[in-house]
Amino acid sequence: MKAAYYEQLGNAKDVLKIGEIDVPELGANDVLVKVRASGINPSDVKQRSGWGGLTMRHPRVIPHNDGAGIIEAAGEGVPQSRIGERVWIYEATLPRQFGTAAEYVVVPSEQAVFLPENTDFAAGACLGVPAMTAHHCVFKDGAVTGKIVLVAGGAGAVGNYAIQLAKWGGATVISTVSSAEKAEIAKTAGADYIVNYKAEDVVARIKEIAGGKGVDRIIEVDFAGNLEINLKAIARNGTIATYASDSNATPQIPVYSLIYKNLTVHYVLVYAMDKAAHQQAAADITTCLKAGVLRHVIAGRFGLDEIAAAHELQESGSAISNLVLLR
Repeated sequence: MKAAYYEQLGNAKDVLKIGEIDVPELGANDVLVKVRASGINPSDVKQRSGWGGLTMRHPRVIPHNDGAGIIEAAGEGVPQSRIGERVWIYEATLPRQFGTAAEYVVVPSEQAVFLPENTDFAAGACLGVPAMTAHHCVFKDGAVTGKIVLVAGGAGAVGNYAIQLAKWGGATVISTVSSAEKAEIAKTAGADYIVNYKAEDVVARIKEIAGGKGVDRIIEVDFAGNLEINLKAIARNGTIATYASDSNATPQIPVYSLIYKNLTVHYVLVYAMDKAAHQQAAADITTCLKAGVLRHVIAGRFGLDEIAAAHELQESGSAISNLVLLR
């Protein structure tokens, strides 16, 4: 099969190769999926570059955890009736070495989730890391019906799905953005209120919207960078769920500021979520897909041969939301 792969860590153009390799072997409880789209997430490019001390887990790696396609074969223990099923894929490379940047991928059958006909493959390839992270952040502490939820970076891949899932769950959603373009994306996702943090007093505006008491939950893309604002904007007994802190990986935390408000902070890594959390996220996301209530923002579509350029765009931080490879 044709695949993109790397055998050492480094810059995208230096280490990513395109070539023919054997189709991965199908094991018990596995499915073989003909890949139609492959999602490119920040964690994929960080792994390839060796960010933060990451190392090669295998001698050769086909990147990308997320994807979508059609099941072509089912291993022992998997109903043969699944052959021909459209699916979206999550965590293809954990702990395996072959991800979705290829013609075929083999994954455990539970990680190939039914993809409704009303959702195209490009959208399906966006769901694994972004939508499942968003789901866990929003619902980690239970239902959000009647809650006020603040989503930082509502135009981003995770933030955009967080807005939509929080609205689906019955919350009032405030989203912070940095531009008019991003404000429109967050508004289209369903945010009730948009705050441009470059042009407005964020805390004052949020307190005004929330009736002076602050928000109940915060979904945070930059824990360190926004901590001071969040501690002022959040209500007592509130929750912050954060999935990144790229501005500062080792921030000083004002412990008593959190204690005085009886706050909870969840540090969310989708790959470390337990099985029940994955299953609930997959079930709810699929329910939303069937109902047609999820929108998918795709900032760039590339061919497999353009994978290096796609990785560079992801690393640049200039792409608004999701990037995919299409076949």
